[in-house]
Amino acid sequence: MASKTKTRVGLVAGGLGAYWPQFPDLLPQLQRSADRVSERMRELDAEIVDVGFISDAQEGAVAAEKLRAADCDLIVGFLTTYMTATMLVPIAQRSGAPVLLINLQPTESMEHATFDTGQWLAYCGACPLPEMANAFQRCGIPFRSVSGYLEDERAWARITSWVRAAGARAALRHGRHGLMGHLYPGMLDVSTDLTLVSANFGGHVEVLEFDDLRVRVEKVTDAEVAAKRAETEKIFELADSVNAVDLEWACRVSVGLDRLVEDFSLDSLAYYHRGLDGETHERLGAGMILGASLLTARGIPAAGEFELRTSLAMLIMDRMGAGGSFTELQALDFHRGHVEMGHDGPAHLAISARRPLLRGLGVYHGKRGWGVSVEFDVKHGPVTAFGIIQRRDGRFALVASEGETVDGPHLQIGNTTSRVDFGRDPGEWTDDWSATGMSHHWALGTGHRGAELKALAHLLEAEYIQV
Repeated sequence: MASKTKTRVGLVAGGLGAYWPQFPDLLPQLQRSADRVSERMRELDAEIVDVGFISDAQEGAVAAEKLRAADCDLIVGFLTTYMTATMLVPIAQRSGAPVLLINLQPTESMEHATFDTGQWLAYCGACPLPEMANAFQRCGIPFRSVSGYLEDERAWARITSWVRAAGARAALRHGRHGLMGHLYPGMLDVSTDLTLVSANFGGHVEVLEFDDLRVRVEKVTDAEVAAKRAETEKIFELADSVNAVDLEWACRVSVGLDRLVEDFSLDSLAYYHRGLDGETHERLGAGMILGASLLTARGIPAAGEFELRTSLAMLIMDRMGAGGSFTELQALDFHRGHVEMGHDGPAHLAISARRPLLRGLGVYHGKRGWGVSVEFDVKHGPVTAFGIIQRRDGRFALVASEGETVDGPHLQIGNTTSRVDFGRDPGEWTDDWSATGMSHHWALGTGHRGAELKALAHLLEAEYIQV
């Protein structure tokens, strides 16, 4: 569930150069703090572009050019002591990347009885923060900050959220998102204006036809099918209902999907084809569940029913390390206080509570065709439901709700199903979730991700709603 490429974070630390000749011990102390921040940043599984310590506007301009050339996903500016806004505004203006300002003083509190002016100034990173906020806002630059102390784990949790959010934003900005087939007839909520994906998130939507898959499946060899079956049997438990012919077809389609993703350099995929009377395209659509699930587990989320916004939500969750499985409401259990949610079709195997089951189905409810389908529930513990809304004015909004997956009875019908306890009446939660304007599909991922998703919304300058 890791990003294909690491998040690239630019790092610059600074303070007012006028202090250095006045207080000779101050700069070395601040540089030690900057080294510690750089060390902690590298522990976040990110590529760090550290341009060093700046002391005036001229050095800030040099740092700005280095960070512009580095094409960072996020720039972190460390305020070690007072510094002027002219030192950081050019960095924010020229880089094209969002900037996070951090104010981390050396310890929780000063030793007031013994500190002199130089020692106090090492704790003065909070002083320029309002100045930066004022200047950024007047220059039309979104402002965000984290204040704390060097070993403040609460502050580092917030910094981590921003870094993960920047990684998800980068996946959207640089992503190639496949859209294959056509809209499930009548699903007005699912339809997405493709131009708005680029307008809100960046990236590219590659419009595909089922024939793009068909020609690749036709070239799959028996040896490749055998290898895919061996992979499948290693990952899945196979129910007695699995038909050998249907499994062979699903494996063949899976190899074709792998080629499709490689040939078009796809980072995500949404698909649907209605089909008719068992013709080839219907069989292709019915045979995609296995391959789409294997792709999703590899970090290339695939969603059925032409659900482009949900495949993007799944991509975001995956890049945050949360998985993200294709999900909708299934039932409400008022006796236990649970919301039952999941979906037929593709699922994120990497977040299954147990070894996923492959079940043979003679009927796909609401769809034509037959074949094998995936059955499991998401790992028990904290989870987040997350989806993307397309508003009437064309803007996208992010919606999330944190809960906990719990144990309980599950249907054995070849669907993913999770029981989610949101700590409240399931009917009231369902009403509030629906009232946001959420479509009837979303991603369900592991962990409480509200802070990271809120940070992502800020980076995207999008509306964020938490239910």
